[in-house]
Amino acid sequence: MRAARVDQNHDQIVTALRAAGATVQSLAGVGKGVPDLLVGYQGKTLLMEVKDGFKSPSRRLLTEDQLKWHGSWNGGALAVVDSPDAALRMIGVLK
Repeated sequence: MRAARVDQNHDQIVTALRAAGATVQSLAGVGKGVPDLLVGYQGKTLLMEVKDGFKSPSRRLLTEDQLKWHGSWNGGALAVVDSPDAALRMIGVLK
């Protein structure tokens, strides 16, 4: 079994979310298009797909598995984030 690949900014995003008071569980090892992070904040649950904001836009596109999974998701908020600030905006800490 191979180790899950995570984007370079994955840990920075997790750290920023936790510093803001969010509960964060990495799902990066699940694969098959499942978003990278399960985030709880102020009674809300969000899923976040982490993309590396320093890569070119074409290298930040969702994979085929991610497109399929995201397209079939019927639950709460699901966002693609590329930086700690983007993740903090998603939970409402930054405007």
